[in-house]
Amino acid sequence: MEYNEIGIAALQNGEYEKAVESFMQGVEKDPENAVGYINLGNVFASLGDAERAEPFFQKAITLDAEAGTAFYGLANLYYNKDRFEEAAKLYEKAVRKGVEEADAYFMLGKSLERSSNEKLALPYLQRATELAPEDLEIRLSYGIVLANLELFKEAGNEFRFIIEQDEASADAHYNLGFLYAVSTEEKQDALNHLEKAFTIDPEHVQARYIYDMIKLGEEGK
Repeated sequence: MEYNEIGIAALQNGEYEKAVESFMQGVEKDPENAVGYINLGNVFASLGDAERAEPFFQKAITLDAEAGTAFYGLANLYYNKDRFEEAAKLYEKAVRKGVEEADAYFMLGKSLERSSNEKLALPYLQRATELAPEDLEIRLSYGIVLANLELFKEAGNEFRFIIEQDEASADAHYNLGFLYAVSTEEKQDALNHLEKAFTIDPEHVQARYIYDMIKLGEEGK
């Protein structure tokens, strides 16, 4: 069995030291192969050691400029360090170089959103929902960006879909309640969803705050 295969098997079994040892042996045997460096980067990233992971991803990219998974791994490190603009560029390269999974589009969209580029983020989040329509985290992020861009009908559809799949989603109830509050006259619907949000999650302070504001406004009429 190849060193990289041994390392992957060890990684799947949670044997991180063995995985690192095997990947290191693979790199020593074939130092011009980007795969070994990507595997090492992934191990250290999974261990939360970004400083050790980063140079392995960078080395992989210098060896193989088409290694989409190396760009993706490096992008994840930068995203976790709040380096969103850099992460977005790397995620975009990963997608262009063949990383077509929903997570790649999702993370590209999130990076652009966190960089205050919500209009640019929207098509990538939409693509992520197309690739993983049952992923409620993706649907929620997509709905929030739609709402922020005042595409209220489309946003409402996303939040209602999430609630249909998971009635206990406090965030979906909150966002749907807030949407009703700002874009419709359906104040009772807004109150119902906001109340559900802070009932499900008593620490959802924002839901309770907006609920109280609407109540005060209703009482003042």
